[in-house]
Amino acid sequence: MTAILAITFPIYAALALGYGVVWKGWFNAADMRSFGRYVLNIALPAMIFSALASRSPAEVFQPGYAAIYTLGGLITITLSYLLLTLRGTDPKRRALGVMGSTCPNNGFIGYPIMLLAFPDQAGLVLALNLTVENLVLIPICLLLVELADAPPGQRLLPRLGRILGDLAKMPMIIGLALGLLVSLSGVPLPGPLLKFVEMLAATAGALALLVIGGSLVGLPLHGNRALAAQISASKLLLHPALTALVAAVLMTTGIVTLSPALHSAVILSAAMPMFGIYTVLAQRQGLEGAASLAMLTATSGAFVTLTLLLWILV
Repeated sequence: MTAILAITFPIYAALALGYGVVWKGWFNAADMRSFGRYVLNIALPAMIFSALASRSPAEVFQPGYAAIYTLGGLITITLSYLLLTLRGTDPKRRALGVMGSTCPNNGFIGYPIMLLAFPDQAGLVLALNLTVENLVLIPICLLLVELADAPPGQRLLPRLGRILGDLAKMPMIIGLALGLLVSLSGVPLPGPLLKFVEMLAATAGALALLVIGGSLVGLPLHGNRALAAQISASKLLLHPALTALVAAVLMTTGIVTLSPALHSAVILSAAMPMFGIYTVLAQRQGLEGAASLAMLTATSGAFVTLTLLLWILV
């Protein structure tokens, strides 16, 4: 257990530090947003590019991992949608609940954890996660959010196309595509360029955690507590459980083969709390209270659930 705490304690100590420096006024919310833009637009794209460009195509392409992560997410979306519908949740809250249950924060929280647990695989795991999330899970969830606020009769394909187009412009996706191109080309990067990219990539982990911790300061903590509890439980328990079930079925039947490290990583990836822009998206729907409660509950509760999962899996 000491070895497991050596992974989770530094993560949550960094989150607490981020919360503390904003709470004390040493940095403010605007500073955290600036740091967050740096991580999203420079550090994480550099890390993804470096992780893919320095590997062979055989190492980069992991269809088994992608299949497990995709199916686990799709089943979570479906089950969350059904549970919230049975609960009588209105379309806006239902869409927000599905998103909170399914879209993990693998960039800001997952990557630092993978870096400590699986240092040799962390960059590859993040690249695989972001591919599935940005091509499948996030577009579906964003489409549900838009449809919940749209007049009847509007066509789906134009909206989905616009969502995918916006995601394709993200620096992380551009870094991923460029890294794949370099990997496929087989041409090694010049040493000085690779060192520069790796230097930028090394700044991602700790700063990402400070940003997440600082962003928790001042969240509105009023709203539908029952809904927030259901979203948090779905994210921390249901999503990883369904992903583990998919992995067990596909690996037992021989359809998919994964290394022990990637098997553990795919379940842990699903167990991360919801992504950082969750409350921003909720604010557009006037539901920031429930979203903030869910995010705060999931982020703090993940210390327990991730520690237990690491103890079981690693």
